[in-house]
Amino acid sequence: MNMQTGSLRERFGFALSRVARSWRRHLDQRLAPQGVSYARWVTLIYLQRGGEGMQQKELADYMGIEAPTLVRTLDQLERLGLLERRPHPEDRRAKSVHLTPAASRDLEAFSQAAASVRRDLLAGVTEAELETSLRVLDTVLANACALEHPGEQPVRS
Repeated sequence: MNMQTGSLRERFGFALSRVARSWRRHLDQRLAPQGVSYARWVTLIYLQRGGEGMQQKELADYMGIEAPTLVRTLDQLERLGLLERRPHPEDRRAKSVHLTPAASRDLEAFSQAAASVRRDLLAGVTEAELETSLRVLDTVLANACALEHPGEQPVRS
């Protein structure tokens, strides 16, 4: 099927999917020399932005993924010495997740690799176009969250 045919709404879904896969592939390529993948890097970024000491389930919810999906990535990051899990002070069954000093140091290099991908992939896109695109994506995400969790407010990126 030619992706240029079909309604704009139909093309949007295909384009969104292709852009996401391409973005991730390019990030994986730029991060690979530093021994980290997109999945590992984005987990560290979410933990950094979400706050130290989040429970694993809270981190998964914040990232918009299932907790079991996150466990393998956390195991890998722990083996790399980039995070540690500690018993949660209020719930003995839960673990809280913390960045290590090594992660804090390495995040700068990882972020530089991500910035180079953004620079390359967003070449020729104006700030106004980005603002419009983000409004559209925020609306799509809010609609998806409303379908998945009726009555809850979506977490804005």
